[in-house]
Amino acid sequence: MSDSTSDIMTKAEPAKGDEVTIALVDDDRNILTTVSIALQAEGFVTRLYSDGETALKALLDNPPDLAVFDIKMPKMDGLELLSKVREHTALPVIFLTSKDDELDEEVGLELGADDYIAKPFSLRLLIARIRAILRRADPSKAIGIESQEIEPVNPSISTGRLYMDPARHHVTWDEKPVSLTVTEFLILEALAARPGVIKSRNQLMDAAYPDDIFVDDRTVDSHIKRMRRKFRVVDPQFGAIDTLYGAGYSFTDG
Repeated sequence: MSDSTSDIMTKAEPAKGDEVTIALVDDDRNILTTVSIALQAEGFVTRLYSDGETALKALLDNPPDLAVFDIKMPKMDGLELLSKVREHTALPVIFLTSKDDELDEEVGLELGADDYIAKPFSLRLLIARIRAILRRADPSKAIGIESQEIEPVNPSISTGRLYMDPARHHVTWDEKPVSLTVTEFLILEALAARPGVIKSRNQLMDAAYPDDIFVDDRTVDSHIKRMRRKFRVVDPQFGAIDTLYGAGYSFTDG
């Protein structure tokens, strides 16, 4: 991508009034264009940046409501960009990763990313994740951007020591908050909605990735592993998510 094209991309007008602004940071021009068009069709305002170094100053000087970062970028990759952004702000961030970036996904979530989506990805899935994260971060930001085709939010779940509020993607354990990504929340919701019932990996993938995109088994296992670790921060004895080898997982907290 030429410097002139990059300059044009970074000079979008700031959002006004109640418009919800999404910053896209990716060195792939096709992805920037395709995602931007899809988001604008849903009523979002977009700002486009072709590298992390260019994006950093703009994100800090005029923060959007949410940002989507590619991990692999020139000048400054997505992990470094997120690290620098997190020194100043809690801006919601979604990572775009390749299928082989499991270690980068782990690092990104530890740095404070809100979720990640593997390439190639579904635009419907990305838009759904964006809406869910905005709703969790600031419910007022979701007003006016929800499509009439979006299904109603599921009712809250209260079972044992677990409480889940799907409207805000809010989770507590023994009344202590547990911060989950949207994907982790959807997997846990599928388990906790029917305590004691075994859910296969395929069923959990369907719950978290509803657009029939390919996700391998280890992705669900990785999400479960991270969820357990997060719950054990507030309860070192946490053991409510059981593994049934060869069958799947169940939620069994009494």
